[in-house]
Amino acid sequence: MTAGPDLDAPVLVIYTGGTLGMLPGPRGLAPGHDIEARLRRALTTLPPARQASLPAFEVLETDRPIDSSSATPEHWQALAARVAGCHRRHAGIVILHGTDTLAWTASSLAFQLQGIDRPVILTGAMHPLEAEASDAIANVEDALRFAVTARLKEVAICFAGKLLRGCRTRKWQTRDAMAFASPNLTPLGERVDEEVVLYPGRGLADHQRGAPRFELIDYAPLAAGGVVRLALWPGLQAWQVEAWLDDERVKGAVLEVWGGGNLPDDPALIGALARASGEGKLLAALSQCPFGPVAFGGYAAGQGLSDAGVLSAEDMTPEATFAKLVHLLAQPLEESERRRRFLTPLVGER
Repeated sequence: MTAGPDLDAPVLVIYTGGTLGMLPGPRGLAPGHDIEARLRRALTTLPPARQASLPAFEVLETDRPIDSSSATPEHWQALAARVAGCHRRHAGIVILHGTDTLAWTASSLAFQLQGIDRPVILTGAMHPLEAEASDAIANVEDALRFAVTARLKEVAICFAGKLLRGCRTRKWQTRDAMAFASPNLTPLGERVDEEVVLYPGRGLADHQRGAPRFELIDYAPLAAGGVVRLALWPGLQAWQVEAWLDDERVKGAVLEVWGGGNLPDDPALIGALARASGEGKLLAALSQCPFGPVAFGGYAAGQGLSDAGVLSAEDMTPEATFAKLVHLLAQPLEESERRRRFLTPLVGER
């Protein structure tokens, strides 16, 4: 049994880039530096009582803050290693991240940091920290408060007053402050007036026990496109699927199918999927509908997925499905064990 976090220890704030920390440049907004001084200056605009009640925090700025649209699985790996290496010195971790791929990073961190015994909160902003009426200050304040919530023991996203499970969340809006949604899972908590509230019975701490079992794996072999994402469209041809799946560099694929798990009644298409699956490539299907699960075999049009050895992602998000495939394919596992683990809920992702 390991000791829990020291709630008097400072929160660690890791700045990776994104809109929150951007400054105007000759070509438009770009990731800025000196985030600690800027962040502390911004927090002084809060009412004095709220400033005084914030937890102590330290700031770590990554060497090269990026726009999150440039993030890769190797960035996820480096960030997880950083959290794993220092989390025991902090009550919790807050990661400032760009919104475009924030849900992807959160999903990957959840799989790499399985069983984490303190909060890891990702947040960002739709407007830069110094912009008029920016949402950045409120998001950071809420994230800091959730980061010292002892009952929260998982990777989560805090945005616009809501706390959402990281591997259940998607970016939902391009401009609105309510940018993130968790289509198939209710929020873990939220801000109520000036307090943050964690709802009982919803977090992983209520369902999982044991010491952290981090899986910090080398994602580099998959960095050249080892997992692909393919959405079906009317008129899709088998040769188009083969062009993706026959490439030896491809080890897995996320297939976004129709409705509850349907695809065209095309033997050649089913054959392409079956050949890829037979070669040991990990194929997982989810619905293009944001709400609800896939269920193979409900319609005859979906039976081919099961026949071809495609795995059901049930109601997982595309981000979590992709991150889980990367995570499993990076490990030296037997194919049967990879398939079993994909179908097993590891961090509340399904």
